[in-house]
Amino acid sequence: MIGGDAMLEIGPKISNPDDFYESLIEIHRGLSREQSELLNAKLILLLANQVGNLGVLRQAMAKVREGITPAGDDVLLEAVS
Repeated sequence: MIGGDAMLEIGPKISNPDDFYESLIEIHRGLSREQSELLNAKLILLLANQVGNLGVLRQAMAKVREGITPAGDDVLLEAVS
């Protein structure tokens, strides 16, 4: 589904959030900053594919961007603003 009327659900859905957080931290253990950033990007893309709804993904992107001001001359942030 590309768009649709689906809405982003922001209420808790993970049955054991502490275990999830521990697993998330563990997959980063021993990685350089660059490797960790690559891992995060790959995880985001994999989970975005799992969601599969562009409308919901756009809602999520807008939600996480709230309150974040682009830093100075950061070309990437300016390009997506």
